[in-house]
Amino acid sequence: MGKTAENQKVGKQARADAAPAADGPAPSAFTPAIGRIPILALSPQVDDGAWPAKAFSGEVVPFRATAFREGHDLIGVDLLLLDPHGQQIEYRMKPIAPGTDRWEAEVQLETEGLWRYRIQAYGDEYATWLHNAEVKVPAGLDVELMFTIGRGILERAADDERRSPAERRHLGEAAKVVADASKTPEERLAAAGDTRVVRVLDARPVVSLPTLSPTRSILVERSRAGVGSWYEFFPRSEGAKKQPDGSWKSGTFRSAAKRLPEVAAMGFDVVYLPPIHPIGREFRKGPNNTLNAGPNDPGSPWAIGSAEGGHDAIHPDLGTEKDFVFFVGKAKQAGLEVALDLALQAAPDHPWVKQHPEWFTTLPDGSIAYAENPPKKYQDIYPINFDNDPIGLRDEILRIVLYWISLGVRIFRVDNPHTKPIAFWEWLIHHVNADYPDVVFLAEAFTRPAILQTLAKVGFQQSYTYFTWRNTKDELAEFLDGLAHDTADFLRPNLFVNTPDILTEYLQFGGPAAFKIRAAVAATAAPTWGVYSGFELYENVARAGAEEYIDNEKYEFRPRDYARAQNLGKSLAPYLTMLNRARSEHPALRQLRNLHIHRSEDDAILVYSKYLSGAFTRSGRPDAIIVVANLDPHSVRETTVHLDVTQFGVPLGGLFEVKDIVTGAKWTWGADNYVRLDAFTEPVHILSVKGTP
Repeated sequence: MGKTAENQKVGKQARADAAPAADGPAPSAFTPAIGRIPILALSPQVDDGAWPAKAFSGEVVPFRATAFREGHDLIGVDLLLLDPHGQQIEYRMKPIAPGTDRWEAEVQLETEGLWRYRIQAYGDEYATWLHNAEVKVPAGLDVELMFTIGRGILERAADDERRSPAERRHLGEAAKVVADASKTPEERLAAAGDTRVVRVLDARPVVSLPTLSPTRSILVERSRAGVGSWYEFFPRSEGAKKQPDGSWKSGTFRSAAKRLPEVAAMGFDVVYLPPIHPIGREFRKGPNNTLNAGPNDPGSPWAIGSAEGGHDAIHPDLGTEKDFVFFVGKAKQAGLEVALDLALQAAPDHPWVKQHPEWFTTLPDGSIAYAENPPKKYQDIYPINFDNDPIGLRDEILRIVLYWISLGVRIFRVDNPHTKPIAFWEWLIHHVNADYPDVVFLAEAFTRPAILQTLAKVGFQQSYTYFTWRNTKDELAEFLDGLAHDTADFLRPNLFVNTPDILTEYLQFGGPAAFKIRAAVAATAAPTWGVYSGFELYENVARAGAEEYIDNEKYEFRPRDYARAQNLGKSLAPYLTMLNRARSEHPALRQLRNLHIHRSEDDAILVYSKYLSGAFTRSGRPDAIIVVANLDPHSVRETTVHLDVTQFGVPLGGLFEVKDIVTGAKWTWGADNYVRLDAFTEPVHILSVKGTP
């Protein structure tokens, strides 16, 4: 065989090896994953649609997508939004951040329920033609060809029966002028680019190559799921009295109800109660978490269960079921909702321990494991084991939740949800919300970010966050910006300033200024915030070496004389009232996603703004707030703050008036402004911007 013949044989074999097998898929069977016009990075969405994104009624949600096409032809992008009743609403999306191919439409979602949306991208034939004609015609390039193409587009648009008669007439007249060779090129081009024509064809473009994205969903829940001011108190301390022998007579639901008007007067709208169930006697903790409780020590409410009952029972000292319903009714009269603690754990003498030992973890020595978070030990609490009888346990917990719902509870603050299987929470919240969509679950998830965020994804309407441990300018700027933009599609933060378990060093040593600073930032940076009672009295003494309060209310009665502190001018209650009033008067403060960080020249001065367009306010007037906070509670700070004024509707170089909600002072501001903040008087400016467009 010659060399040429040998090469031919090798070539044939190589082609045969490269060809698909006879029984394999034909090349034409492959379908590209990407559409004719690529549509990518939809927002809001959660993990490629694994769960619905979240919004609350009245929230302004930015819908975004990346969309582009090959070459230079222009495209249009629309949001196709399907409300819970099945009605489709279309919004034209606008390009943002030039060069990124990112598109956006902001929509205020009011109707509660599951919304669905898709993004449609398409070739915009008129916009593409007009852009090319405005370049070519003045340059004398392909003039008649351009007008022929333009005439065809305008005639097709005029034939669209979905347009009004007036619109069709305008388009037909423009087509005639464009086709009229007796007119100058300038006249023909002017007719094609007439303002009315542009407006009509922007509202309903001439479309080619329409492409649809996958469908995504967003669950809109009631406004309290995303907006609220929480106040926590222990009902047993409200009205508690010390007896001559040193023992205590517990407060009751009836005595605690007397405090509700005062809580409401401060502007709070949720009153949160720690567990109200019978407290275990075995291994009961004494004052300051000591191991030996005296006969009169009440124990921790989180050590749930005794001979008197478990999670569906009420501590006899607090009253009866009738008394609890009375308390809920009085709260409603005061404009408050009651949030109840859901702590899925048991004291050693909880009825479950004998009735369902399989619901706990039995150690090799026969004992039941108690709760630990090293170095902390909770000998008075048995954690639940969800793996031995998951169906029986979940059904029992659902029964308990439904029981409290039947008594008027619609908010549950869930203790340590990250120590239970996340699949359980997804199951429970789904079943509860299927019948009671107004029920709100708050996750006390002080845990790793992945777990905290996943709890929010699977259904928790709110979450505690790391706010209490974010105190410096850089920490807070990064943290608040992340809440507003990185996780807002699924996680709603509740910025509690303190809890019975958390008294940070910042509050321990910062004096009254620290309390003002933390409250002001929490109340203005997120639409939901909260305080634990005693905060308004500047309680700041910790147990040695801990972040917990000395003489902690978890283990003893703690009645407080709020009226006396107010009369002596030693109460923060007026400041808290002012903050909650500002939140009620300024709708920008009741949004999550609208926070923008600005710059200051001082490493202790935090600056941010919140802006809401008049298109989304009931008054039709825009609302803008600027917060300037001196985070150093021990000093007077002077600096210059630099604002991106376009973030709250002011043109570059423009001046505007601001009024300090805290003091009533007024100034004229611009992009660069001198500030002086005295921690010993008023460490925070909360500025209302006047006259924004």
